[in-house]
Formats: sequence, C-alpha cells, structure tokens
Amino acid sequence: MASQAKENSYPPPPPSPPPPENLKSKISPYVLKLRNAPPDYFYQAPINSPFVDLLAAPTGPYFFYGTLVDPSMLAEVLGLDEKPKLRPAYILGYDCKMWGQYPALVDAPGSVVHGFVYHVRTVESGEKLAMYETNNYHAEPCLIRFTDDQRPKEDIGHTFKFAGNVNDLSDGNFSLELWLRRMGRQTEADKVDSTGGSQ
Repeated sequence: MASQAKENSYPPPPPSPPPPENLKSKISPYVLKLRNAPPDYFYQAPINSPFVDLLAAPTGPYFFYGTLVDPSMLAEVLGLDEKPKLRPAYILGYDCKMWGQYPALVDAPGSVVHGFVYHVRTVESGEKLAMYETNNYHAEPCLIRFTDDQRPKEDIGHTFKFAGNVNDLSDGNFSLELWLRRMGRQTEADKVDSTGGSQ
C-alpha cells in the first residue's frame, strides 16, 4: 500500500507545447521563394547545344587586295562554275607591303587599303582560301566599308593578313595586271580596269 501511495504522489508530466500557429514563419524567405518558384525559374541548358568548331575557317565577307581580286583566279581556287561577283571596298588601319611578288597586309594605323569583297558561304571554301594563302597569311576579322551603291554599306568580315617575318617585306605596290601577265594569264590581264580589279 505504501508503494502505491508513493506512485500517486508524483505529479503527471506537463502537456506538450501547442504547435506554432504558422510553421512557415521559421523557414527562410529565400527557401520559401525557391519552393514556390515555377519550373523555368532556374537556368536550364539547351537540350542540344550546337557544336561550334573554333578552329574552322570563317565564312562571310572576305576582303581581297591581291591575286584573288581577279574573279577568274578566285573561281579556280574555290572550284566555282562561273566567275564570282565582287564588290569594291576598303579597310582602314592596314597597309600593303610586298613579299616578293605578292602583296602582304600589315597593321598601319590611319592607312587605307582598297580591294574587293566576296561572300564565302561554306567552311570548305574558307579552307580552300586558307590553303591558297599558305601559313604566311592568316584570316583576321576586319571592318569592311563598301564603295558601291549597294547595301550594306559596311560589314564585319575577314581578310588575310601577313603572318610571316616582317623583315622579309619591302615597300612597293602590287599590280594585278603585271602579276597576271607573269603567270601567263594574258586574257585576264587585258580585263584589268583602272581600279585594279578585273571586269
């Protein structure tokens, strides 16, 4: 009986605390925002991201200032069925020196080089041009300004800049007509007009 009395003398345990009125009040507002965000809230990479070969020959407008100003020569290099149409243009910040019998484009702030532009549509054509120009010339981006009445009046394109030893260059002017005659291309040489391009 005494042991029963001892058991009854302990008070009952206190009741558990009531739940807070708003459980969300203890959660970070940032976490709540993330939980309620729509599925497209986070960055999602494209399913098929396009492959870009950074070493591939560029396409688009190419500015020519030497032997490729002749449409028949350009057609041969690219394997075209007919002579391409070229647009007259110029680029700023370059000058032409001579590397033997070939012109060599070099940096020259304030100088202007006149030439012609052809729009290269395929990487394969760009590679053919690079092969023709050899490792002594590299395609470099440039701002092209056209001198005809067509649009656009200017465009970002590429030109082949000399990449060899600048000590091998000399002053002088490239003559397309003279070069064509040296190569035995008399018919094309007869078509060279006063602007330096072939008709």
